[in-house]
Amino acid sequence: MDKRRIIKLAIDNSKKENIKELEKNLEGMPALIFTKENPFNIYKILQKSKSSAPAKPGQKAPKDIIVPAGPTSFAPGPIIGELGQAGIKAGIDGGKVAIKADSLVAKKGEPIKEGVAKVLTRLGIEPMEIGLNLVAVYEDKIIYSNDVLAIDEDEYIGRVSEASSYAYNLAFEIKYPIQEIIEMLLAKAEMEAKSLDNDYKISSGN
Repeated sequence: MDKRRIIKLAIDNSKKENIKELEKNLEGMPALIFTKENPFNIYKILQKSKSSAPAKPGQKAPKDIIVPAGPTSFAPGPIIGELGQAGIKAGIDGGKVAIKADSLVAKKGEPIKEGVAKVLTRLGIEPMEIGLNLVAVYEDKIIYSNDVLAIDEDEYIGRVSEASSYAYNLAFEIKYPIQEIIEMLLAKAEMEAKSLDNDYKISSGN
């Protein structure tokens, strides 16, 4: 970790092809990590190492901050006014303050207002993250941005599985000549032949 101009100087003097593209990511308090780890794995490791923290007035929202609808532990009182000033619709339900609808209190990138930060803290919502933010990775002349590295593995596996199913069904319909499809086609032909034979026996009275 060093001053931006020192890191920029190191990048400028590097002979690695295409590495100068990293300079546009030198914002805030930059640091360099040297590792043999796969870029996607190192992104996942750093994400898991982060911890949540309360919001402070003036901090930029890391994502859309939504206060969910539901009951709270607060008794009726000034809290209702505080919630209202933060843009949160609230009422009384069963003698306690309840939030009536999901409420967007800060959009991604916007400064968090003082009243919003106070309400979030009282509600126990910690929208901020503490930890290293991986913005880009250089590997084998390629630069991967964090939006490329942020993969939802469950969604990815689901899409691959769905694509595989579609491809198999298409191959079966067009009778694509590969072993798996041929075996299924032969099995289908055998069943249809047996069914045709049974129909013939019934119609002929045998």
